Amino acid sequence: MDISSILTPSGVIPALRAGAKKAVLEELAEKAAEVTGRPASEIFSVLLDREKLGSTGVGGGVAIPHGKLNDLDRLYMVFARAGNPIEFDAVDEHPVDLFCMLIAPEEAGADHLKALARISRLLRNQGMCDKLRGAGSADAIYALLTQDEAEQAA
Repeated sequence: MDISSILTPSGVIPALRAGAKKAVLEELAEKAAEVTGRPASEIFSVLLDREKLGSTGVGGGVAIPHGKLNDLDRLYMVFARAGNPIEFDAVDEHPVDLFCMLIAPEEAGADHLKALARISRLLRNQGMCDKLRGAGSADAIYALLTQDEAEQAA
């Protein structure tokens, strides 16, 4: 699962405006609406429903909000960074500053799980997270997230 197949540079938010969990989900949903063409309210609802099952804050300052939508043509990813960590009910009880949101078609099954696994592996790397926190722009963040793919293609 290549990140470049589910994330575009326009899907990166280098500085979240939100300061609380619900506002983070709303801002992620707004960006996802731009890249998917689906209503932000629909995406927000899916993300909120998933959070009610348990926090997607996986620890280490990282959260991976995700959900599924009917009639979506493919997987989509939105990546966001907060300047100040936000309380997100993470499993380690630490605030979160790196958010990687995934929206998948209802029938995505294995592809959804592969994407979650790929994102999780990438963001478990403390060095990568440090680089993402220090990146100066959306383009720099995108380049970091897709660098392995670029190196393999070269």
